[in-house]
Amino acid sequence: MEFDTKIAIVVCDDLAVWQKLNITAFLTSGIVGQNNLLIGEEYKDASDNIYSPLLLQPVIILTCDRNKIKTIHNRGLERGVNFCIYIEDMFSTGYDEANRHTVRKWESNELPVVGLALREDRKVVDKIVKGAKMHP
Repeated sequence: MEFDTKIAIVVCDDLAVWQKLNITAFLTSGIVGQNNLLIGEEYKDASDNIYSPLLLQPVIILTCDRNKIKTIHNRGLERGVNFCIYIEDMFSTGYDEANRHTVRKWESNELPVVGLALREDRKVVDKIVKGAKMHP
């Protein structure tokens, strides 16, 4: 099945694996939080055990260096994209309010972005994330 939109998560390539996974989890929750219609139906196995629903469409995970993620961030801002964002400072906070507070301290062009996510028209996403590579 092909979707009109694409969900992309971009993480910096110099982070530890646990950091990349943590960022991916947080940013995915932000994408879902923007639109609860992205969630499908419950799963059921042959033994009638029920499992929670998942996203309806695939998510691509990309990686790039810190300069490229700044470029991607700027491209999205220029197009008015509603990003989910993760900055380096958030590794030292422990809860949502502190995360929002630390982001608020930075001007957009100075944010120490280490991860971002977006869901937009496929072609728009492709243009914005150009230069990032599929995560190995």
